[in-house]
Amino acid sequence: MKLIFNSDAVGVQALQIANDADPTKLQADIAKAAVIDLHFPKFTDGRAYSQAALIRKRLGFKGELRATGDVLVDQLQLMQRTGFDTAVLRDGQSQAAGERMLALFSDFYQGDVRQATPHFAREAA
Repeated sequence: MKLIFNSDAVGVQALQIANDADPTKLQADIAKAAVIDLHFPKFTDGRAYSQAALIRKRLGFKGELRATGDVLVDQLQLMQRTGFDTAVLRDGQSQAAGERMLALFSDFYQGDVRQATPHFAREAA
């Protein structure tokens, strides 16, 4: 996952989807987009996680998904597991801490957007 700050994200054209929008109703726009921004208005509002997973799994989006807004390093692993490629960290966050958070676990027992097969099924194969 790529970690950037607000100042580094300027100038990149992206389809911005509000966190209360239904991505299935924006399917035509999503199909044409190269980059999609999903917004976290507060770190406690997790609707963008669901949007990311839906956009990846159901709509088949292969481009860049960016998390914007109130993004903390504590959220990075779940963001990566639900399909985000890039996190635009809010002010006051440390890129080094974010990289440590992403390296904390190398694998997960449950399946996710990146690795759909659960660990036990991979072990059995």
